Amino acid sequence: MKIKLLVEGGQMEPGPALSQKLGPAGVNLSQVISKVNEATKDFKGLKVPVELDINTTTKDIDVEVFSPPVSELLKKEFGIEKASGVQKKLQVANASIEQIISIAKQKQSNLLAKDLKAAVKSIVGTCASLGILIENKPATEVGIEIDEGKYDEEIKQGKTETSPEKRAKLDEYFSELHSKQEKLIKQEEAAKEVPEETSEKAEQTTEPAKK
Repeated sequence: MKIKLLVEGGQMEPGPALSQKLGPAGVNLSQVISKVNEATKDFKGLKVPVELDINTTTKDIDVEVFSPPVSELLKKEFGIEKASGVQKKLQVANASIEQIISIAKQKQSNLLAKDLKAAVKSIVGTCASLGILIENKPATEVGIEIDEGKYDEEIKQGKTETSPEKRAKLDEYFSELHSKQEKLIKQEEAAKEVPEETSEKAEQTTEPAKK
């Protein structure tokens, strides 16, 4: 009997949903949790797909751990708690092409990509949905540049190390941009509140006088 789960690396806990899935197998829940947590301990802070192969006769349990989803790897790489809800207005990180290549190499076998370049394009697409810049540019723009061959040399060499100098420049650019974006969003929110206050005052003014 095979059961697929998506668990928090090294921190799987009992719950109704888990009990419902494992109930038919008739296995010890604590034993399963212990085995899964041991198998996924190196992925703390990430959601990890696992598959349990349970022998319903002997109750033996085999745990197979799969690579975390691309979005989880990106969040871990850049310390992102959650994706940007306003990707076009507020970015959450600034990646180097080397970091993208590194994650692409980790996930290439799971992405059904014909080569590393195609895998990199796939990672770039996820960056766009999460609100992650690449090389100081929107991920969609970098996707076009990859098609044009701009990063062919880095991809061909499989570069995964970002120099400290480059990292510092990327961080400096992102810090300045992020501050500007947050300021702009606050201004927009403040502007929205003004018409609401004006409308409330207008309603109070137009109320008929009581006789």
